[in-house]
Amino acid sequence: MNDIETITEKLFEDIKHIDEYGNEYWEARELQKVLGYTQWRRLEEVIKKAMIACLNSEYIVEHQFANVGKLIIHAKGGKRIIQDYKLTRYACYLIMMEADSRKEIVALGKTYFAIQTRRSELRDKSFENLSEDNKRLKLREETRKHNKTLNREAIKKGVRDLAKFTNSGYKGLYNGETADDIAKRKKLRYREEILDHMGSEELGANVFRITQTEAALKRQDEIDSKKANDTHYNVGVEVRETIKRLNGTMPENLPTPDKPIKALEEEKLK
Repeated sequence: MNDIETITEKLFEDIKHIDEYGNEYWEARELQKVLGYTQWRRLEEVIKKAMIACLNSEYIVEHQFANVGKLIIHAKGGKRIIQDYKLTRYACYLIMMEADSRKEIVALGKTYFAIQTRRSELRDKSFENLSEDNKRLKLREETRKHNKTLNREAIKKGVRDLAKFTNSGYKGLYNGETADDIAKRKKLRYREEILDHMGSEELGANVFRITQTEAALKRQDEIDSKKANDTHYNVGVEVRETIKRLNGTMPENLPTPDKPIKALEEEKLK
């Protein structure tokens, strides 16, 4: 990968979000800035053309371009809702196809999203066919990877007590439970890693908590340790509320698998 490709990938990956199911998405307002559209109405014209292309491809437009509102708070305390879209990789690719091709970032974006959309399709299909144990292994690796980048971002924002920062996220997601509380409830031995004793559904909720906290921290310019901890807690609460709205099972009520991740990893090596 050359320098231009690396920079392009970083631009789009930095504004990527992951929902409660582990699905990737982009927000149109953030994409607008990356693509250099100074006026929202200009990008919205492009989005509408992309929607037509999506419809002609026999995809469900609402699944690719989810119409969402965003609350904006002005400096003087005023509030208003602005239009925004949650976009899939495929939606982003269609936007690139309809966007101003004279913009270099658009040309680079076409290639990036074409390649990544195909990779995502293959990855999603393969994940669906995995056994529960293999889903756990894959998601556990995701938590390891994203926890590292989350902790790096937290340290940049002034966090020095990473244990307290981590517990803030758990307390939000698990209705006040700390890592120690979760370990005791799961009847784990001292120093056993709680993430190694979660099923795929519970791991998925934690991947969402971790990735969205990292994204939230990146969007905040001025922040300190307390604000970072509060952000982690609030994201945990939001993930919990999302599960509740979907009539899902609260993470603390999900069963603890018989085999820890380490046992599954050892079996893989035999």
